[in-house]
Amino acid sequence: MTDKQKKHFIDWILRYLPESNKVAGTLTLDPLDGDAGFRRYYRLNTIPSLIAVDSPPLRENNPAYVSVSLALLSAGIKRPQIHAVDFTQGFLLLEDFGMQLLQPLLESGAFEDSYDKAESTLFSIQKMTSNPEIFSVYDRGRLKEELDLFSSWFVTKLLGVAMGAQAKVILKNLAETLVENALCQPQVVVHRDYHSRNLMILNDGQLGVIDFQDAVFGPITYDLVSLLKDCYHWLPGGMIMSRALDYKRRLEADALITSVDDQVFMRWFDLMGLQRHIKVLGIFARLALRDRKHNYLQNLPLVIAYVLDVCDRYPEIQEFSQWFDSSIVPALPEQKWYKQTSKRD
Repeated sequence: MTDKQKKHFIDWILRYLPESNKVAGTLTLDPLDGDAGFRRYYRLNTIPSLIAVDSPPLRENNPAYVSVSLALLSAGIKRPQIHAVDFTQGFLLLEDFGMQLLQPLLESGAFEDSYDKAESTLFSIQKMTSNPEIFSVYDRGRLKEELDLFSSWFVTKLLGVAMGAQAKVILKNLAETLVENALCQPQVVVHRDYHSRNLMILNDGQLGVIDFQDAVFGPITYDLVSLLKDCYHWLPGGMIMSRALDYKRRLEADALITSVDDQVFMRWFDLMGLQRHIKVLGIFARLALRDRKHNYLQNLPLVIAYVLDVCDRYPEIQEFSQWFDSSIVPALPEQKWYKQTSKRD
């Protein structure tokens, strides 16, 4: 942001600053770590503090952010209050949720209470009414398009592995299996990035949700596997299954799912996770190569471990499993970011 752009941004902030938020002296903008998108966040030295967002309208769907935010508010879900928005310029003024992400709490071992809160909030999201004007359908085309990121960005551009005709057929067959698995599940409101870096513990102990603008109407296990097989935090496999099945019983008690045995539910869950993690491999590679956000590469080994774990257990994806083991795994040690992880059980 140039000095001229910054002054224009500050002028806008001062124009729409709520009366309840006082400025102690000169208004300052403290840059914060951003997300995987093009938004830039700044903490303001107001009392109480606020978050100003520069969200380029040609790159970010700001109307969707506002629409989903209002839907979450109606459902009683904590999300940052929107004090002001300018869709033309891509400026937003938001409530400050503080700095306590869920991720460090999980890493410190305080995960039972954290997961309980995250799952309770997820349950509330899944019970929301899906307004098609707000939540587009997570359909076959979108699911397949996401999987294409894996071959183009992760396999070819990051690893330098050629995609031959046989490999393309294998990935096409895998896509059919994963898409059918996603579409055969009950469909609910899906946050689509429900993990420990998008969940925050507020000062009053409640759980707040951020980065929800890509929410859709999709598979019931999508957000659950995003949480329990988090790309930024590892949970032992036994705990993953235990919590997933406990959550299934909550869904059954509220009739969000019916007549589904544990094995079928875990297949939904695991193959949904495989779809997400294959997509994430492509997204993280693209963030590093195209957007120069190289810090995402350090998360790839855990995501790869999730992929390998699922491939070990489902015969219908053995063709992909064998290709991954023979073509992808041998290329990994050459990568500076790669280190084998023992987080498989």
